[in-house]
Amino acid sequence: MTLFRTLAPVLALAVGLFVGGTVQSNAQDGPLRITITDGVIEPLPFALPQFIPENGGAGDYAAQISQVIAADLSGTGLFREIPASAHISRVSSFDAPVAYEDWKAINAQALITGAVSASGDQIVVKFRLFDVYSGQQMGDGLQFVGTPATWRRMAHKVADAVYSRITGEGPYFDSRVVFVSESGPKNQRQKRLAVMDYDGANVAYLTDSSSIVLAPRFSPTGNQILFTSYESGFPRIYLMDTGSMQVQSLAQQEGTMTFAPRFSPDGRTVVFSLERGGNTDIYQLDIGSGQTQQLTNAPSIETAPSFSPDGSQIVFESDRSGTQQIYVMSSGGGDATRISGGAGRYSTPVWSPQGDYIAFTKQNAGRFHIGVMRSDGSEERLLTASFLDEGPTWAPNGRVIMFMRESAGAGGQSSLFSVDISGRNLRQVTTEGPASDPAWSPLLP
Repeated sequence: MTLFRTLAPVLALAVGLFVGGTVQSNAQDGPLRITITDGVIEPLPFALPQFIPENGGAGDYAAQISQVIAADLSGTGLFREIPASAHISRVSSFDAPVAYEDWKAINAQALITGAVSASGDQIVVKFRLFDVYSGQQMGDGLQFVGTPATWRRMAHKVADAVYSRITGEGPYFDSRVVFVSESGPKNQRQKRLAVMDYDGANVAYLTDSSSIVLAPRFSPTGNQILFTSYESGFPRIYLMDTGSMQVQSLAQQEGTMTFAPRFSPDGRTVVFSLERGGNTDIYQLDIGSGQTQQLTNAPSIETAPSFSPDGSQIVFESDRSGTQQIYVMSSGGGDATRISGGAGRYSTPVWSPQGDYIAFTKQNAGRFHIGVMRSDGSEERLLTASFLDEGPTWAPNGRVIMFMRESAGAGGQSSLFSVDISGRNLRQVTTEGPASDPAWSPLLP
């Protein structure tokens, strides 16, 4: 397998506080907050004057960082940017007093101000967030220090801080997605592993297209990727180190095929499917010792295993009842409990980072859906419907799901989409060409 392009280097960002303690809003209607529910949410209007360049080399960075922050927030469907043409007040200095009445006049509820300086191989980004109607700053101001190569990460960090302070949810913008980049005609599709920012930017290719690759998965720390490759002529699971780009084959056994791998929460164990003699069961592998343990033993197909966040359980799909359904068992194996109960077939289950939901693919009445259910199978909710939706993956905060959608017909193409867990804000993720099998990374350090 030829590796010909490395991951873009990621520099740990220095973070600093530059104002006093957190100030709570005292607005009449309470602190500025979006509560994410299953109902329709009116996007919160925010103003983001272009960040101020504090020296001659910072102008382009200030403009680009401002654009990425606005796109991150608006892309959630929870926020609506008020265009600069509507601004009454102009921010000419980062430390200038806030003209709250001017921002109230255009119905801005949140105001984000910031500044950027650039010198040599260092960029400094700082910002403040204000609750316009209470006339208060929300939380401490933050400062991020990085290199020119990390300016987009700093923009995502700012957007993450704003998002978390207003919604109370965890951040997810400063993350990456590994996926299968596709090219060529549908009946001779070439596939290679690629990685990108969550929004489709900064694509890097990890393998060439000499072998079919499937189902990449990040480790809990983001420094390793599991995937399935047909390099040997049969599906086998491989482990890639994202720093050295070294690749090793795992769990090789003569006369078997291995696929659908996924890490345990501590990153020390891999759970996967192994096919031998026409029967497929779930196994786990200790990465350090190489020892394997069989977890299921049934005359049926058991695949797509996924650990619960605490590592105590595994959810998987099985056709032991006659059709594909979702089951949960102890991480040590043993008896399994079926949790899917609706009409149709269920597959590709994956536990959310918070452990509150399991996402899945459902096929019923000629349509495919991405859905979520509680870990006991209750509260099933379908989020999408199309000719072919499959393979959900969770954002680090457990509020957004990315998946693959394929269009119908001989010329059908696969694309990546995202949707929040209430079923709102279905959006296509921009990629350079057809794409499938997305897997979200943890939040970057």
